[in-house]
Amino acid sequence: MALVIKNEPRWYAAYTKPRNEKKVFERLMAAGIEAYLPLQRRLKQWSDRKKLIEEPLFRSYIFVRIIPKDYYNVLNTFGIVRYITFEGKAVPIPDNQINIIKQLLEQDVEVESVEEKLEPGALVEVKFGSFVGLIGELIEHKGKKKVIVRIDHISHSLLVSLPAQHITKAVAK
Repeated sequence: MALVIKNEPRWYAAYTKPRNEKKVFERLMAAGIEAYLPLQRRLKQWSDRKKLIEEPLFRSYIFVRIIPKDYYNVLNTFGIVRYITFEGKAVPIPDNQINIIKQLLEQDVEVESVEEKLEPGALVEVKFGSFVGLIGELIEHKGKKKVIVRIDHISHSLLVSLPAQHITKAVAK
């Protein structure tokens, strides 16, 4: 059983107004609140041009690392709608899940956020490469086999394209 210290900063997910993630991130940082906005570079194509842009991995979500006294400071930030809750309470997100998101975005792999409405498949473990030890679920998405990594409490997952030889069936522990 882990000991939880009340004034220890914890990560929470907050829902923002649509297309306000970057502005909210700047406001939180200016207020001295630690925030994380996972951004991914994507090539966007319009009828007349192509452009590499940075867009949020999770639309309308931002992560904040706060102590209890900052709870309402986040809610009072213009552009924040509410915390992501379970049974009416904001649920802390474990540090290791935030670290997984950061690690995935630092690597040269295709990452896609999806709402968690996928059929369950075989649990797999990454045996080679940058993600050794990462356990996920093997799925087929858009005709490709991918590993899904669940981010608890926000009903989202990350899809990672990895070479088939890098994964094996996970052993039950």
